[in-house]
Amino acid sequence: MTMYEQESVHDAAAAYVLGILDDADASAFEAHLAGCDICAAHLEEFSGMEPMLAMLAEAPAPPQQSNVLNLLPGARSASDWEYSPPRPVPVVPTAPSPKLLGGLLDEVAAKRAAKRRRGMYLVAAAAALIIGGPAVAVVVTADDTGSNQAATTPHPTSPAEDAFFNHMETKVQATDATTKVSATVGMETKAWGTHTVLELKNVKGPLKCNLIAVSKTGEEEVVTSWAVPKWGYGIPDSPEKMGKKPLYVHGGAAMNRSDIDHFEVRTFDGKRLVEVDA
Repeated sequence: MTMYEQESVHDAAAAYVLGILDDADASAFEAHLAGCDICAAHLEEFSGMEPMLAMLAEAPAPPQQSNVLNLLPGARSASDWEYSPPRPVPVVPTAPSPKLLGGLLDEVAAKRAAKRRRGMYLVAAAAALIIGGPAVAVVVTADDTGSNQAATTPHPTSPAEDAFFNHMETKVQATDATTKVSATVGMETKAWGTHTVLELKNVKGPLKCNLIAVSKTGEEEVVTSWAVPKWGYGIPDSPEKMGKKPLYVHGGAAMNRSDIDHFEVRTFDGKRLVEVDA
């Protein structure tokens, strides 16, 4: 019985890559390969491992040593024998056994499966972040055994809203008599300038806006930018749930707080919606 007949037909892929099948077995495997997706996948997996497998096939076994007692000329007893150092006995390289090849194939399959699992965990984490938005933080870890741990930590407010209610040293509010847009600006002194959070109400979209810090000398600096959806922000009678909530957005100005005269909320086309003193 040939090697091809002894082993599972799907296990012959490794032997075929090494070229250790005889002509008859190689021809039979090629005929089988034409209609077998499993063996085609095995060949693809082994395509990058051929040099390593070839090295295994050609690696010689550890040299065998023999101790030789040479008889001295004219010797009549064992004491007349001379000891010669062990000399390596050449060994003819042998191909790896089907068991070794099967083990290598199993190892390749296991590593590929682990890689696929890691990819699935990353996709799941990305999907959770997209669906949950910034209010949910997802941590996913995985090891090669396929175990994973997932933890979600809900954030009750946005970072800007948290800073507005818990970290702002000063808050100044104003409502424009014409536009009816209401804004409250919170300010916090930093070594690099001024951390600023804006609470914006009664603004309808769609709009694109800037919060601009204006210094006492007239210098202007864009603190942050955002877009207002068509349903707006902070509108009590809005049909949209999100439209009833104020907008909280934060940014930073390089100006020192003492140098800022006031803030302005302007649209991208230059229209001033509301001005707030600093």
